[in-house]
Amino acid sequence: MSRNFICYNGDFFFEDEKILGVKNRAYAYGDALFETIHCLGTGAQNLDKHWERLSQGMHLLKMQGGDRLTRERMEHYIGKLLNKNRIFKGARIRMLVFRDPGGLYTPAVNTVSWTMESTALEQEHYSLNTKGLVAEIYDGIHKPVNPLSGFKTSNALIYVLAGIFRKENQLDDCFILNQYGRIAETNSSNLFIYLDDKVITPPLTEGCVAGTMRAAVLEIARQNGYNVEEKGILEKNILDAEEVFITNAIQGIQWIGAYKDKRYFNFVSRKLIALLNQQLFVKA
Repeated sequence: MSRNFICYNGDFFFEDEKILGVKNRAYAYGDALFETIHCLGTGAQNLDKHWERLSQGMHLLKMQGGDRLTRERMEHYIGKLLNKNRIFKGARIRMLVFRDPGGLYTPAVNTVSWTMESTALEQEHYSLNTKGLVAEIYDGIHKPVNPLSGFKTSNALIYVLAGIFRKENQLDDCFILNQYGRIAETNSSNLFIYLDDKVITPPLTEGCVAGTMRAAVLEIARQNGYNVEEKGILEKNILDAEEVFITNAIQGIQWIGAYKDKRYFNFVSRKLIALLNQQLFVKA
């Protein structure tokens, strides 16, 4: 069996090599951000949106990328890693950016290092699930609303616990509530509903992740004449909706088929995923 490579600050290592120590701040303090990126061939989808979110998160956390981490280097090493691992079709890239070692809670420096890993995907383009997902509300811990809410950080414990709840209850996904008791997102995705002829999603002020696919779907929906609204979503809105669907960078759009006794269609989500593929993979 071939061994996959990872990229660490532009150098390549086998993924099972030991390159990070216990003083790594992502490990010790969760002092890190990450991006999960869909690729086809050696091209990354929505890379500008990923870089924008990553750079905004680094600015918020006072991380200094300098010449070690730029959008151009990010794109360059995505291509090199996929080539080195001979992944030429659908791929998932996970990039982790962490502050360099030193200090306790208070870091000694604000410079960063990064790692990048790749995984082959079964499908090249986005494909709508044939069977609707089954979802329920996870009410164990509510997600706080603060400036960190929109970023993917190494502190993912609420998603870990929600994932355990999903698995224990044999669900496909679960809705996560914010501190106000409204539905912010799901275990791994942003949330959309279709209600009263509107495509509705929670605004970022509700504490959801600022998803790159969320942004792409909002753009595509507006460009194609859908009435789009960003507002808080209650359980009642889920029960009243004609459609419920979720979005993330790797799967694109997935439709929810059932919540409690309610069943949903997928007419809008089917149209949107076709438009999404047409826009993002036009050169594929």
